[in-house]
Amino acid sequence: MLFQDVIEVLHAPEGDLAEAVGIKAASIYHHFASKSDLGAAVARRYWEDSAATLDALWVESANPSDCLRRYPDTFRKALERDNRICLCSFMAAESDDLPEAVTKEVQTFADVNVAWLSKVLSTTAIVRAEEREGRARAIFAAVAGAQLIARSRADISVYDGLIESYRIAGLLPA
Repeated sequence: MLFQDVIEVLHAPEGDLAEAVGIKAASIYHHFASKSDLGAAVARRYWEDSAATLDALWVESANPSDCLRRYPDTFRKALERDNRICLCSFMAAESDDLPEAVTKEVQTFADVNVAWLSKVLSTTAIVRAEEREGRARAIFAAVAGAQLIARSRADISVYDGLIESYRIAGLLPA
């Protein structure tokens, strides 16, 4: 299912939801009281998986600067899969049209990324303590933005070029 399909399903009449995913409506409503609950569960699962990926990256690398260098790869993987973008980034762009429960989970995705980046930055001498969260937000926004721009061009090399420019500018470690 494409990301746009997720948004459309959340706004579709009740019967269309089951048809869109190819199962009986009773199966969906056995697990989820509403489409909003289903959308929130999808977004929650996405940010939980992303948090696990970031935690694994932290454990695998003994060097915090290496973690920061490898962080953009977590977004690049979506582009490698049929020029996709991160589900929560896509949903964030549509947040005005999402139920509140879904929007909350999408915002948690951003919070998880910023918290992880802040944690990694706290173990480096890259920024002062009072600058950590701002730098973490800037890194998250820049990487997510690079993904969006690359997707709009259907060209992963655009993403790679933007990430390299962030390294040259000092936003990310070289």
